[in-house]
Order: sequence, then structure tokens, then C-alpha cells
Amino acid sequence: MVKSCYIHIPFCQSICSYCDFCKVFYQEDIASSYLDCLEKEIKEKYKGEVLDTLYFGGGTPSSLSPSLLEKLFSLCSIFHLSPTCEITMEGNVESLTEEKIQIMKDFGVNRISLGLETTIPSLQKTLERPFSKKIFQKAISLLRSYGISDINVDLMYALPGESLEDLKKDLDFLCSLPITHISTYSLILEEHTKLKIQNIMPMGEELDLAMYHFIEKRLKKEGYCHYEISNFCKPSFASRHNLAYWKNQEYYGFGLGAASYLFPYRRSNTRSLTKYLKGEFSFEEEKLGKKEVMDYEVLLGLRLIEGINKDSFFQKYGLDLSLVYDYSILVRQVVLEENNSFVRLNPKYYYVLNEVIVEFLQRRKCE
Repeated sequence: MVKSCYIHIPFCQSICSYCDFCKVFYQEDIASSYLDCLEKEIKEKYKGEVLDTLYFGGGTPSSLSPSLLEKLFSLCSIFHLSPTCEITMEGNVESLTEEKIQIMKDFGVNRISLGLETTIPSLQKTLERPFSKKIFQKAISLLRSYGISDINVDLMYALPGESLEDLKKDLDFLCSLPITHISTYSLILEEHTKLKIQNIMPMGEELDLAMYHFIEKRLKKEGYCHYEISNFCKPSFASRHNLAYWKNQEYYGFGLGAASYLFPYRRSNTRSLTKYLKGEFSFEEEKLGKKEVMDYEVLLGLRLIEGINKDSFFQKYGLDLSLVYDYSILVRQVVLEENNSFVRLNPKYYYVLNEVIVEFLQRRKCE
């Protein structure tokens, strides 16, 4: 049963040098036409399930004008939302206004995700992101005054020229804010981004690892729960929407470049705005067999600090996890930890998660 939905709003008022997400510069008329097509896609594909999470990502959804924000929420009235639905809106504080926050609140938005990335002026210049501590603090105070207190902030580290002292300053600022969730990202130099085109070199692995451990230690000290490799939350404030991904649950994805998982299909939409505005929504489709679905269960589940739930795995697939994958050597090597309910990654190996996943999947015993 599908219980989650992602909606992509690709418009930004400026383009960051590191960003590889599907995005275009904001133009009011094009954005309005895009919402018309988004409504058409939703009406074609949504089957009427009750949703527990609804996530507006981008791009920068908060870049929409107040009238277009109202238009977006109006077309989303087609969704049947549970009384406790988690509704998340991504945004930048530069485009958040009191009028927009009121519109979000009226629709039922109860969670906000804000891009911060860094507070260091020289690093902001590298990322081509505007930033003001006062504006950021004011935006959070305004959100909380409207009753939206579940707030995530994105932190990027391992930036070109960044030091541990720079990272400490970023964490000092984050920990001074009344927020409930922090998502951390080590900079990846993606193809076709400005930083990649400029031949910026990645940070050395040793310092990158030191930064990861520094973040982990500091946020735990501040009372944040480390519940996924890159995500930290105050108790009971984990992202329910993202947990649906990591637990390999089905979800809708609508909009430019959006991905969806509707068993047995994983689908992605076109990244071409021209095609999308012509109603040519779909781009790629993969039909999964039982083997592929179980592999996704492992790949995603090992990202969670609690690990893979063995009982849940058996209920889904009718097989014990240990009968499908011979991971016993990884347990003996203490790369993995195992108890009656879970198989999880040893915290010492969080930084090399991808290598562990490859090793795990290569130890498949049966289909």
C-alpha cells in the first residue's frame, strides 16, 4: 500500500555551484504552466490511497510566488491525507515570507527543511549561496510563531578549503537554533555542476572522515539521535517520509525528474522541462523481480542505524535474511552486528558503508 508521495518543484531563484538536482531558474509564467502539467500527471497516476507523508522538494519550492503556492496546494487537495500526515516543504530562508508561511500553515505543512550548507563566508562564495545568520534565525523564529516547529536544516561539509575549525563554527550555529533535525552531506562533485566543470578537487579522505566523526560526536552530545548514516534528529523527530524510502516502502513521485516505487516498478520522470510541459512525463521504468527487491531492502536498510529488521524481511519475502545472504563472515569480522531482531553496521564502518553493501550483496546464496 502506497503511503508516501514526493512532489518536485524544480524552480530556483539562483543556481548553486554544487547542485545536481533537477532545477531551472524561476519564471512565473513557466512555473504556472508547470503546475498545470503537475496536476495532470497527478490525476493520471494517483490511485486514491490515504497518504501518511507528503514531501515538496526541489529545486526550491518556497521560491513560488504566494499565488502559485496557493495553486500548488489547491491542486494537491486531490490527495487523501491521514489526520497525522507529515507534510514537508523544502525552502530557503531568502524566499520565505510571512505570507507564504501562512499559506503553508493553512494547507497543513507541519515540517520545513531549510538549506544552510555552511555559515563560512569564503565557503558560501564557493557554493554560490547567499547567507545571513540574522535572516536565518529570523525565519526560524517566524516559522515557530506559526506553529511549524519541526524544522530540518541541511549541513554540507568536506568543502574545498574547509577546516575542522570552520566545521565547528557551523555546528556551533546549528546547535544554537531551536531545530529538530539535521541532515549532513559530504560534498560530492557531480558531473555537469559548476564545481566539477571548474575542476575543483575533492577533499582528502582522511580529513573528510575526521569531519564525519566530529559531526557525529558533537550532535550526539547535543541530544540528537543518529538514526541514519547522514541524518540526526531530536527524539521522536525522525523524518517519516525519508524512513519510508530507507525501509523500502512504496511511494509516488510526481514532477520533473521525480522517482517513484510502485511495486514491482521503479520509475523516473523526464528531466527535460520541455518534454514535461508537453505532457511527456515518464522517462525510465525498471520492473523488479524478488531478487532485486530484496537487494534494495539490504542496500537501503543498512543506511539505518538500527539496521535491517529481520522479522520484517521474513514477513515481506517469506525467507530468512541469513538464508538469502551469507553475511556471517561480516559478523565474525565485526563489520556487522547482529541480534535476534536486526543486522546492523558496526559504527566503526559507517564511513565505508558502500563497500560493506557491495560485499553483503555479493554474498547472495539464493534467489
